[in-house]
Amino acid sequence: MTYFRALDPFPLESADDTTLHEFYAHLGRGRLVTTQCRGCGRSAWPPRGFCPECGSAVFQWVDLASEGTVHAFTVQETGLPAGFEAPRVFAIVKVDGHRVFTVLTGAEPAALKVGQRVRLAPLRVADDPRGNPRWLAAFTPL
Repeated sequence: MTYFRALDPFPLESADDTTLHEFYAHLGRGRLVTTQCRGCGRSAWPPRGFCPECGSAVFQWVDLASEGTVHAFTVQETGLPAGFEAPRVFAIVKVDGHRVFTVLTGAEPAALKVGQRVRLAPLRVADDPRGNPRWLAAFTPL
């Protein structure tokens, strides 16, 4: 028996592993999407397999803007897992009324400001155990 997941910090993104695999497929094509309930019309972040408002499991994928605004951020300089470069900037970015927890890439921590505009820049991370690419939603300053 192996405990691969205990060492792997990234989500498994294939259709075999999650019903939300389309989110990652869109992200790999440079698009940020989320789920929208077909019953009541509410969109949710993060994408969900059911509606938090009415409980429906019938949803559609909708595009979110590729740009947003930094709502808050923090910089991690130590204690990062092996393979992560410091400093690492984590942020909450407002996109179309949603608050997206993300990583900022290409950001100079001392120059960042709340209210700063950022653009989607999906980050390819380690491939899954089957060799499929994996993506994280990331942004970069404009």
